[in-house]
Amino acid sequence: MTAMRSANEICRTFSIIVSTMLLFQAVTAHAQSEPNPESIGQLAQLIRWSGVVTSAFVVAGVWFVLRVLRDFISRLSDRFPGRRLTLQKFATFFQFFAYIGTGVVVVFLSVRIDQTVLALIGGTLAISVGFAIRDVVASFVAGVIIMIDRPFQVGDRVAFGGQYGDVQAIGLRSVRMQTLDDNTVTIPNNKFITEITSCGNYGALDMQVVMDFFVGLDQDVSLARNIVTEAALTSRYVHLPKPVGVLVNQVIQDQYVAVRLRLKAYVLDTRYEKAFETDVNLRVMKAFREQRIQPPAILHRTQPARTGR
Repeated sequence: MTAMRSANEICRTFSIIVSTMLLFQAVTAHAQSEPNPESIGQLAQLIRWSGVVTSAFVVAGVWFVLRVLRDFISRLSDRFPGRRLTLQKFATFFQFFAYIGTGVVVVFLSVRIDQTVLALIGGTLAISVGFAIRDVVASFVAGVIIMIDRPFQVGDRVAFGGQYGDVQAIGLRSVRMQTLDDNTVTIPNNKFITEITSCGNYGALDMQVVMDFFVGLDQDVSLARNIVTEAALTSRYVHLPKPVGVLVNQVIQDQYVAVRLRLKAYVLDTRYEKAFETDVNLRVMKAFREQRIQPPAILHRTQPARTGR
């Protein structure tokens, strides 16, 4: 299926090039002051029909070679697992140059090359390259803006487009981010111009971490708040020079009212964010269990009985 798609892409590319050339020639002829009745014949004379047949065999041959290469690379990858990524890179480069070379050969075989055709090919390539590098130029300009405006820096922990992690590199075309799942994410620079980016530390090592804890309305809220505060203050990952606070309010949790204890504390290094969250949560859950502080639950109130008159 992959090889068949490769052959289809080659044929489609050739069709687009030829169609664009013919369309450009027709528009040029139509724009002339005097109509040319032989324009259709001239367009037909540009194509070498025998070369078109030869091009079909060339495309079929390239398709066969790519298929054999794919099978050969697959067997080598199974035989040498340590070289699998290198072999796949080689196959990718070979396929890329095979597409380009096949497209050039097909054009030279199927079209009679003269000054007019060269002008058409140059115009077609200019338009194609212009459309292709449009996003690259936009990312380049956006990269310059990012370096000047500095919405974030290398090493910052940011959230963008559903991704959350540390900025590893800021290039002229893209930003490379290492997520907490140890995945490398590459984001084009122009995406940062139109979308919101959240930066947790902005050049500092410490970062605020927010954690929520929920207890029932009938529980000892003051005791629960003291437990959460103590768990944060005694954690090995807390950054004590900055304040630790616990906000208390009532919220709707699963369609009933609960008390939310929102802890706001600073971790000493962004690398320990999840370790800090785990440490505090384990301490709070253990203390809640020991003090019999229960989670939110639906309360059933009893109404006093009415006395008859």
